[in-house]
Amino acid sequence: MTSESVQIDAPQPAVPAQQFTQLFSATRRGARLARLLAVEQLAAWGWPRDGERTDAAALVVAELAANAAVHGRLEGRGFRLGLGLLPDGRLRIEVTDPRGERPVSGACREAEEGGRGLVIVDALAANWGVRPHRPSGKTVWAEISPACPRVRR
Repeated sequence: MTSESVQIDAPQPAVPAQQFTQLFSATRRGARLARLLAVEQLAAWGWPRDGERTDAAALVVAELAANAAVHGRLEGRGFRLGLGLLPDGRLRIEVTDPRGERPVSGACREAEEGGRGLVIVDALAANWGVRPHRPSGKTVWAEISPACPRVRR
């Protein structure tokens, strides 16, 4: 009897080459700190601080973290920021909060002061979405491609 090795080609999920995860308080200050630490982490990975991709990533983190702090907040619970640099050059941003309600992404009216966060995320991210986080909560994720849209300063 001989043994044969059989290789099965099954799609594997993209595993980040580099990762960063941090918990923050669900406050405006926590959201600001998440953005600042995301930029610091990207700089540690070799991204230019004033580069277009860094600016796009900072804006996406700022919007998702602000949403988690304002709309995803539960008393005594914070939110988690995760960054993952994927082998193909994409940056995966994940913000997990304790509320399970999906964010509302609708067209905002010109007179409204808020409600544009996910519109900004949609404009800057190559892809984004929401998935449940067990046992409770949700994760809103976005990916910044190696060739991101131009960010205006």
